[in-house]
Amino acid sequence: MRTDFILSAEIIVISLGVMASAPFKTQVLALVGVALLMTVGVYGLVAGIVKLDDAGLFLSRRTGFQRTLGVGLLKGAPYLMKGLSIAGTVAMFLVGGGIISHGISTLHHGIEGLAHHAGEVSIIGGLLGGLTTSLANALVGLVAGAVALLLVLGVQRVMKRGDKTGAPKAHG
Repeated sequence: MRTDFILSAEIIVISLGVMASAPFKTQVLALVGVALLMTVGVYGLVAGIVKLDDAGLFLSRRTGFQRTLGVGLLKGAPYLMKGLSIAGTVAMFLVGGGIISHGISTLHHGIEGLAHHAGEVSIIGGLLGGLTTSLANALVGLVAGAVALLLVLGVQRVMKRGDKTGAPKAHG
């Protein structure tokens, strides 16, 4: 649920960034359209993935090719889920890092400068320029995530110490 919220917020920020100079009415209509498309598309795809093992079980009880396909779906579903988990985490670091770097002008211009220099490399410059931006955004997202994790762990540690010292616990 947190992942969905973060990715939804990132999509809204990106959509607004693309339409920053558009009239307010256009921005509202575009955001409503994006929200509907993303909801139907993403949650429809998620529903299909969630039901993949049910489809595999159903097909595995058949004969011939259907059975083979069903068994393959059942065996492959855990790998698909693990792969999607990894891809989703990487995507959050990339997009979140991009949002953070765009919000810090010096950092954004530094990344643009790096990408420009990488883009000047002969033959593979275009690829290197794009990779540099993506990798730098991922690094920014990773650092921000690590800082947030350290803060959360620090607060948890302080709260546990409070429990051990006999401090009154909040009820409710």
